[in-house]
Amino acid sequence: MEDQGRATRNQPAAGRPVGHVLGIPVFANASMLLLAGLVTVVYGNYAQSELGLTPPWSYLVGLGFVVCLLGSVLLHELGHAVIARRHGIGVRRITLELLSGWTEMDRDAPTPKVDALVSLAGPLVSLLLGGIATGAALLLPSDTVPGQIAFQLAVSNVLVAVFNVLPGLPLDGGRALRAGMWALLKDRNRATVVAGWAGRVLALLTVVVVVALYQLRILTVFGLVFVLLVVLTLWQGAGQSIRLGRMTGRFPLIDLNALARPIIAVPAGTPLGEAQRRRAEDPRPDVVLAVADAAGILTALVDPVAAERVPVDRRPWVSVESVSRSRDALTSLPLGLSGEQVVRALQAHPGAQYLVTAGEDVVGVLRVADVAAVLEPRTVPSPRKETPGKDTPGKDSPNEDS
Repeated sequence: MEDQGRATRNQPAAGRPVGHVLGIPVFANASMLLLAGLVTVVYGNYAQSELGLTPPWSYLVGLGFVVCLLGSVLLHELGHAVIARRHGIGVRRITLELLSGWTEMDRDAPTPKVDALVSLAGPLVSLLLGGIATGAALLLPSDTVPGQIAFQLAVSNVLVAVFNVLPGLPLDGGRALRAGMWALLKDRNRATVVAGWAGRVLALLTVVVVVALYQLRILTVFGLVFVLLVVLTLWQGAGQSIRLGRMTGRFPLIDLNALARPIIAVPAGTPLGEAQRRRAEDPRPDVVLAVADAAGILTALVDPVAAERVPVDRRPWVSVESVSRSRDALTSLPLGLSGEQVVRALQAHPGAQYLVTAGEDVVGVLRVADVAAVLEPRTVPSPRKETPGKDTPGKDSPNEDS
């Protein structure tokens, strides 16, 4: 189970809504259905062989076990959510999978202490559930359905609690490690990168252990494949954490004054070819084509992708407005926004171009690809080095998306 507070991301909810708990929207991931069916069948076959049940009762028991597992996952995530709320952090949603889940929060923890408390709340709930289930398993006969379900829930919850406190992102223990490194380094972003690399080391060590267990015939092929899939998820989550830590550390470098491209406005009705000629003759670098009305007020921006799709021999006959987007359809970003505020605005209103304004005046255009080049300079080619007279399509998102 992993808990990710995605204060720097704004993404559509994963899965389908299934209800609310304590006022928090709960979603179920679509992949959960496949896993739920698989576990129902596997546990149903186990109930046939060990408890002597016959279909369909054995598979109903398997389905009941799946429901109990989902309840355990939900309570784990509610542990994170309740502690987060107590410290003034809003919870957007909880998303459930069969053996994992995550809690999306509206902002990051304000201090290392709060980050650690929120992170460890989930494993603590799982450990408590494991203890309760262990007590029930000891009291109930082992050859009965309630006794077997109690035993399996005890094992699964204790394993979840132990696995989740391992020190590496995206696990809860990794968040606790980040909190400790945050307190030590006084830099949350650097702490996130450190905890992300710890997660990758943890994933590699897990691979070594499970392969050794398989060679010793302690682990079955099914168990090996299952654990390796979990390790793959852990590796990917750790990589996303490293990337996010590096990106958020570069937020202060996002300066609208420096990134805003200058504008050259042409009158409505100007042929596209003529507009591009004027743009090419403008001595300023990275000039963006725009359309202005008779009063000189900017009314639209030329869409560079649409403009490049027009054949060269037709550009003298195509009006510039036909490949433009209305100013009303574009998001405006006022000068003075911090780097984090700019990124949040881009996430909330996805697009390729944004108007940069000072009061009522448009002073430039921000392209999302330019922001991406700042956030990930080694992986995103800088769009500032373009051929004069041509518009380069922008990348739609500076984020991962994780």
